[in-house]
Amino acid sequence: MSEIVLKTPEELALLRESGRLLASVFSYLDTQIKEGCSTLQIDQLADRFITETLKARPASKGQYGFPFSLNTSINQVVCHGIPSETVHLKSGDIVNVDITLEKNGFIADSSKMYMIGDVSPFARRLVDKTYEAMWAGIRMVKPGATLGDIGHAIQRHAEKNGYSVVRDYCGHGIGREMHEEPQVLHYGTPHKGAVLKEGMVFTIEPMINQGKAKVKIKRDGWTVVTADKKLSAQWEHTVAVTADGVEVLTLRDEEDANTDLI
Repeated sequence: MSEIVLKTPEELALLRESGRLLASVFSYLDTQIKEGCSTLQIDQLADRFITETLKARPASKGQYGFPFSLNTSINQVVCHGIPSETVHLKSGDIVNVDITLEKNGFIADSSKMYMIGDVSPFARRLVDKTYEAMWAGIRMVKPGATLGDIGHAIQRHAEKNGYSVVRDYCGHGIGREMHEEPQVLHYGTPHKGAVLKEGMVFTIEPMINQGKAKVKIKRDGWTVVTADKKLSAQWEHTVAVTADGVEVLTLRDEEDANTDLI
């Protein structure tokens, strides 16, 4: 296992810029994602915005052979949904859009749920509680805390609301590479696991299921779905451990007033 890389202030400044640019991609997509658009259109819009407007690189494109710039995961799709020209968003859908962006050699990673048209109350509740679970984990980040503290906070919030935490996928360190140490589980035991230190940068990206935690991979080798075909939701931010707490590098404008949710 490779060691956890602590980022220097100079490296953190570059990561902060990548995160700021990635947040702007979501601000742009907020005006574009709507009922009737195909998931391939979302991918193409994001690709053009990242490459042409931001002069950056969609880091997922070509990673592990993946041919697209983002993932679109609809309803029972947990993660790694493949954009398609034949899949169109319809009223009632919940969709996770997961994007990575590299600028000046450093990568940021974030995802956001979109609720399309008339979404049912139980689907909206899952989306909202998953967002809260992510923030419950983020709030645990500070020097001296542990990865187990983060996972436990997420798991506790999800389970007390009647949901399950996907255990097959996790957050990860990030920097010059998309996936670095440590692995960041979204379940766990307080005071267990690696101790957080200033300069650590990683993602927190809980996948929360309406039903059981079990998942399966479809024949395309990418798309992960709930085994019981119930809904799944995910939110993700890239965070840095600071001297006195946490900085969310991919924070979006609309979230500035929402970070006291829990």
